[in-house]
Amino acid sequence: MASRPRPGDSREVKPTAPLRRPTWAGRNYSLLTAAAVVTNLGSHGALIAAAFAVLETGGDGGDVGLVAAARTLPLVLFLLIGGAVADRLPRHRVMVAANALNCVSQGAFALLVLTGEPRLWQMMLLTALGGTGHAFFSPAAEGMLLSSVSGEQASRAFAVFRMAMQGAAVGGAALGGAMVAAIGPGWVLAADAVAFALAGSLRAFLDVGHIAPRTPGGGLLADLREGWREFTGRTWLWAVVVQFSIANAVVAAADAVYGPLVARDHLGGAGPWGLALGFFGAGTVAGALLMTRWKPRRLLLAGTLCVFPLALPSAALAIPTSAGILCAVMFVTGVTLEVFGVSWMTALHQEIPEDKLSRVAAYDWFGSVALVPLATALAGPAELSFGRTPALWGCAVLVVVVTAAVLCVPDVRNLRRRTKHVAAAAAQPSADAESPVRGLG
Repeated sequence: MASRPRPGDSREVKPTAPLRRPTWAGRNYSLLTAAAVVTNLGSHGALIAAAFAVLETGGDGGDVGLVAAARTLPLVLFLLIGGAVADRLPRHRVMVAANALNCVSQGAFALLVLTGEPRLWQMMLLTALGGTGHAFFSPAAEGMLLSSVSGEQASRAFAVFRMAMQGAAVGGAALGGAMVAAIGPGWVLAADAVAFALAGSLRAFLDVGHIAPRTPGGGLLADLREGWREFTGRTWLWAVVVQFSIANAVVAAADAVYGPLVARDHLGGAGPWGLALGFFGAGTVAGALLMTRWKPRRLLLAGTLCVFPLALPSAALAIPTSAGILCAVMFVTGVTLEVFGVSWMTALHQEIPEDKLSRVAAYDWFGSVALVPLATALAGPAELSFGRTPALWGCAVLVVVVTAAVLCVPDVRNLRRRTKHVAAAAAQPSADAESPVRGLG
């Protein structure tokens, strides 16, 4: 008979401590992170699938640009309304409704591609519905995330969130490109629809019932004006948004229009392009991991300096380089851009009152995407007029110029990390803010 261990015996079986998540990773934060992972797995593959769905029906670069513009135009039109709505209603309900719309539109897109040859106007209409859902989702999601953490370790929480989200992008982009090459774009679009359904289900479980709804002010227009005053009252905020309104536009043209065309003509098709996007995602994971440890004191100075490499992918496509070099360039760009992303979220978290987060996020998103439809729509004509290579070099130069310009703003150079979150002190309770998460780190 085997003897049972006695106290003090080296064979004594000690109880295993249960695995516990960090104190800053509350229930809402965990649900938001899981849902973001699911969404990114589907959406990054779907972006590749949509471009190649257009090309497989006989479309050219101009048609790819029109479909990309159709996705972004309603995002621009409805973002400000979405931000005001998200500061009025429980944000998780806005997010679930937006996910439902995205699920339906992507499902219909997939059905059209799988059952026949979709027409250009049909693809534009369905992507426009997806953009509308995104317009209401994005301000609500950003406000929800920023309000789900507090304390000195908030930047670590944002870095971990972005690391998980971008990690899903690695798999989503690489798997999406491989699936498009192997079985066609229709099934990738269908998988994205399923991902939206699952993510919306997770977000429906966000625990906000114990928080009393915020009493609205003088109406939707009054809410928008209040958000505008909050936005324009901070020079660092609007200066960076103006910078990214130009940078995002030219990068979107390069990635959404020229990238698939260069991949088709020089790299071997959807697979290498999907792999390059996957390396970009891997770079963002590495950058987020870096930001869990590194806390630059001058938040926006460090972040803005790391925007310069955003010009490198356009330059690599202009040459064009080999697929291996392009993947390396995309990885470096992902690392540096994530330094900016975490720094930017931390600055918003510490400087913007909680009850105005979604409206400020809406103005941020609006400025950042306002020129994207125009840039993607004009990408095809610019290629015809100037050539693809000069157009790509122009994209790279514009990124460098606007990034250098924003460094001339003193508030961008001098905004410092605070040891305590003070902006929320003046905020009223929002419709969905969690109880503060204490003891971060």
